[in-house]
Amino acid sequence: MNLRKEMPSLLEDAEQNLTPSLRTLLAHLWREWQYLDSQIEQVADAIDAVADSDAACRRLRKIPGVGPLVSTATVAAVGNGAAFKRGREFAAWLGLVPKQHSTGGKAKLLGITKRGNPYLRKLFVHGARAVLLRVKYDTGGFGQWVHRLAARAPRNKVIVAIANKLARIAWVVLSSGNEYQHPPLAAAA
Repeated sequence: MNLRKEMPSLLEDAEQNLTPSLRTLLAHLWREWQYLDSQIEQVADAIDAVADSDAACRRLRKIPGVGPLVSTATVAAVGNGAAFKRGREFAAWLGLVPKQHSTGGKAKLLGITKRGNPYLRKLFVHGARAVLLRVKYDTGGFGQWVHRLAARAPRNKVIVAIANKLARIAWVVLSSGNEYQHPPLAAAA
């Protein structure tokens, strides 16, 4: 039963054998739920308006897995990306690169560092999850790269690798001022 759909009929139906106090409590909770839904909708609309009005956000939103929330948070956090020399530095600042432990000339890569901005890192990771779900429809170079990666690595590592790539792409889009170009299949070969 979908509670959101059934709640109005549940509150109005006298056959439900609800006590008056429970009915009053449920009615109060239902009004609060509706209020919170309207507040969430207003905030989402405001974020969409900011993302639509800013040129950098509009460019970022063309990247797979980057929506209004990720684009506005990225622009708010790094502006035009001039604080970083390369996309790898931006990804490292987000904590999306492997931690490296080197000794005796041998580099050992560990898990992601999780340093930097945890909120923005989480947004990029969730965007990467969305990309992974939709990648089966992508036949371009980016989709082929994800398919090859998914064939040889565990799911969570693939998601972090996609998030790393999305962050690097976002930095290039911000720092260059150019639009994101979806790579064709020939570019991936």
